[in-house]
Amino acid sequence: MTMILISLVLLLLNALFVAAEFAFVSAKRHRLEEMAAHGNRLVRITAKSAVGGGRRLSLMLAGAQLGITLCTLGLGQVTEPAIEHFLEPVFAAVGIPESLRMPIALTIALALVTFLHMVVGEMAPKSWALTHPERAALILTLPFRAFTWLMRPLLSTLNGLTNVILRLFGVSPRDELATTRTPRQLAMLVGESGRMGLLDREEHDLLTRALRLQAEGIERLMVPVDRFVTVPPSADAKRIRQATAESGHLRLLVGTTDDVQGVLHARDALLHPNRTAAELAHPVPKLPCVTQSPEAVTALQEARAHLALVTDQTGKIIGMVSLTDLLGELLDTRALAA
Repeated sequence: MTMILISLVLLLLNALFVAAEFAFVSAKRHRLEEMAAHGNRLVRITAKSAVGGGRRLSLMLAGAQLGITLCTLGLGQVTEPAIEHFLEPVFAAVGIPESLRMPIALTIALALVTFLHMVVGEMAPKSWALTHPERAALILTLPFRAFTWLMRPLLSTLNGLTNVILRLFGVSPRDELATTRTPRQLAMLVGESGRMGLLDREEHDLLTRALRLQAEGIERLMVPVDRFVTVPPSADAKRIRQATAESGHLRLLVGTTDDVQGVLHARDALLHPNRTAAELAHPVPKLPCVTQSPEAVTALQEARAHLALVTDQTGKIIGMVSLTDLLGELLDTRALAA
């Protein structure tokens, strides 16, 4: 009976190490930091400990692997002989020949230990930690970090040897898990999730479009240069009103398509009828065609401008984009997300 109790303890400890390993990898740091700042006293303490463990991820994973290895070895040394010892009298009672008792008992013991180790000690805690990573990290961080503190000299030595081996193969060890992803990586994750049915069609299309907005430049939204509505710098109020009526645009560029001196609004000609277009013009910011929509909106807001000229790689003006079009695209995506 003592051996069975020891086996149960080893199985539970193995589950703890597995859950802790996946919890530290899966838990979102910003959520733990929020708990550390706004939770009650116990939550703040455990959340700070979990955040600290995430900053020493290499050591934490080494501790989990050491704990899992020790528990696995212990189960093999304790549980299998205990089950064999329990089964042999049963086999004797049912008349199984003595020469077959040990092989059969060993086979059953190995199968049972492997099943319990995989299901109870590995798969169940892994699924729980992946489903509730922050909760698992909060629950397990204190006992798990106490174990790593006790084993720190051994873990540091093993970790150092591992890093030496990695550097020999040209790999730079990292002690923290990367928390950012490139747009390309996110697009691959979204595509794979959609293919596997983890996202419905609407969610997949929304995420794909949002990533496309982040990856593509503003060139797709611009009005080509051949569609510019311009007035010469010397144009008076009458000429400005005429150009507005003919084009239907309230904002007009001042100058030529090759030399834009600024932009004016038709109401300025009404408020200041004695000024020329050059005197009414406001500066127009220039943005490279590869500028992404969020950055373009920020640039226009900082410049207090409604229009921006779009340039190619050589600096040549190839089009114009408006704040209305940029915001319309961004707000349309966010509206879908809401």
